[in-house]
Amino acid sequence: MAEPNSSSRHSVLADFHSPQAIRHRQWRHIKDVLNRYLMSFGGVSVIIAIVLIAFYLLYVVLPIFKPAQVNLITDYPAPGDKADATMFYALEEQHEIGLRINKSGQADFFKTGGGEVVAVIDLTAWSPAEVTAFASGDPAQAMLAVGLSDGGVILAQHQYRVTYPNDIRLITPSITYPFGPEPIIVDASGNALVMLAAQWDGEQATIAALTADSRLLLLNLRQEESLIEDEPKLATLASSIPVEKNISHIILDVDQRELYLADSDGYISYFDISNKTTPRLIQKVRAVAKGNHITSLEFLSGGISILVGDSAGRITQWFPVRAEYSRKGFVSIDANGYLGIYHTTAHRTIKLARLVETPLRHVAIAPRANAILAEDERGNVQFLDVANEHPEVSWQSIWGKVWYESRDRPEYIWQSSSASSDFEPKFSLTPLAFGTLKAAFYAMIFAIPLAILGAIYTAYFMAAKVRSMVKSTVEIMAALPTVILGFLAGLWFAPYVESHLPGMFLILVLAPFTVLAVAWCWQLLPDSTRARVPDGNEAILLAPVLVGSVILALWASGPLEVWLFDGNLPYWLRQEMGITYEQRNSLVVGIAIGFAVIPTIFSISEDAIFGVPKSLTTGSLALGATPWQTMVRVVLLTASPGIFSAIMIGLGRAVGETMIVVMATGNTAIMDMNIFQGFRALSANIAVEMPESEVGSTHFRVLFLAGLVLFFVTFVFNTIAELVRQRLRLKYSSL
Repeated sequence: MAEPNSSSRHSVLADFHSPQAIRHRQWRHIKDVLNRYLMSFGGVSVIIAIVLIAFYLLYVVLPIFKPAQVNLITDYPAPGDKADATMFYALEEQHEIGLRINKSGQADFFKTGGGEVVAVIDLTAWSPAEVTAFASGDPAQAMLAVGLSDGGVILAQHQYRVTYPNDIRLITPSITYPFGPEPIIVDASGNALVMLAAQWDGEQATIAALTADSRLLLLNLRQEESLIEDEPKLATLASSIPVEKNISHIILDVDQRELYLADSDGYISYFDISNKTTPRLIQKVRAVAKGNHITSLEFLSGGISILVGDSAGRITQWFPVRAEYSRKGFVSIDANGYLGIYHTTAHRTIKLARLVETPLRHVAIAPRANAILAEDERGNVQFLDVANEHPEVSWQSIWGKVWYESRDRPEYIWQSSSASSDFEPKFSLTPLAFGTLKAAFYAMIFAIPLAILGAIYTAYFMAAKVRSMVKSTVEIMAALPTVILGFLAGLWFAPYVESHLPGMFLILVLAPFTVLAVAWCWQLLPDSTRARVPDGNEAILLAPVLVGSVILALWASGPLEVWLFDGNLPYWLRQEMGITYEQRNSLVVGIAIGFAVIPTIFSISEDAIFGVPKSLTTGSLALGATPWQTMVRVVLLTASPGIFSAIMIGLGRAVGETMIVVMATGNTAIMDMNIFQGFRALSANIAVEMPESEVGSTHFRVLFLAGLVLFFVTFVFNTIAELVRQRLRLKYSSL
């Protein structure tokens, strides 16, 4: 035997050192090295991609939290006639041309870059009377009202024509008179007007004027087309309001329906003047603390809220509770030379800067809120550039309760747009985050018991052939597109649930009872009968019975609804329990998303349970443990890292689900745990609104912030899952 063994050994050594064997080993080494580097490159690429996504999200989001910048461009003496004090400043949209109105009624248009006057227009050229009052209307209408000593009012509008001769922008200012250049008589008695408020919307104008003898007069003007005459006819409605003698401020809303009067005692009177002939007092409130007086009264942009400044240096916002409104920022100045930029929705001070050491008297802000003109008491004008792109965003407006205009209390609201251009954006992500967690919560309640218990039975108790069929079927479910699930859930399942609501809840009772009843009956059968069914095939007999119980519950839904709920359970819930039922609700979405995540949780959990070494289970059984004791105390503990990972991966899938939420909910951003109401999730909101958002706008960046929140939440979930999985793996690795 020695020779053959020796010969074989020499043959093997010869083959091992043969050129062909050497080349094979070299090629295999090359493939191993390439595979190692490719796997490393793939893993590093995934990490780099995730990091780049995070940085890109931050790159888009961070500008909305950038603080405002106010930079002095230039300063110069007040343009025009220095002898007359300033009454009003305004800027056109490109903030290249400014307007100054002095106390003689002279309008000086000037270049904001250096103060050079480009046009001078006398607003009172058609009247010999003196100017005794002045008011400006809504900035969008550019209306000016000049009150005269003879009881007349001149309504004028400043306009700016933009042309491009030789491709150079040229802005030409002008003054127009909607009702003619001659004064409109407000007080036929000829008393001087000492205080004035006016608005014009292109069709009608309303003037509120306080006379020298303390009468408050209202005059409504409307130009009506005549069928006989070519010239439009001016229709007027006049009325008066009895007032106290200590009125300090008058303002009129842009819709010409509300009039506010402030008095020297700190009270504001709110009048409804929608009926111009019979104004009525709605409310009188104290707007400042006792001992203080009102120093300014102005409308916030949009014309709903009023801003009240007092002698203590405070600014408060007041509004009637009704419909909605644009950018809710404003600028204030004080006697110490400070200029403040504020935003009411964001509940924040955008910028507070001291421009001069002397009191500031007048301020004007450009229509785009990107430039400011400020004049101090010495007649010097400062022209400021403002970089403030996203003033409406703050931590408070995104995550906290905000008291929005026309609401009766602070609320969490997401409403990014409306049919009106004058609109107060509401960018609270709290209801969207709540909706995301609500969807995941109800989906996991539905999915975890079915997926985990199904995985336990399939991996441990089911026969191998049946197991392969069940596992393949469940994994095929994972291939169903979520858009199909959302389509079916929204258009078929939601109406079906509404019409079979009692039956859906009856399933929760009848199905488990049926399983227990069948198991008890199975134990009563003779051993010979039970022996005919191979171990692990019992589920084949149970499945038809379980399906039958579901069909029975749905069949009994109608009679049960008639018997207990007067034939309409949703109506009964609303009337008797105060619970609102919406057809596309959290119940429908929870079942649909649960159906989508069940395959993922089931497959990972089943692999983890089936992968428990047989030596552990057979050893446990050999020591006298029952199959259930082995399952609970050995198999589940060993497989717990995998099961926990399956749950967390399923949770991440539920949190990020989009199409089912878009199609199967009402997409209403409300905060209510009611299972019969819908919601709006972060992912669905991004999918719905991103195509319509303006690139670089606040809305656009807040949607990216929602994506960053989803990214962060998913990262946290996955990190926690990995930490817990490693801990469980270390704890039970000794089994």
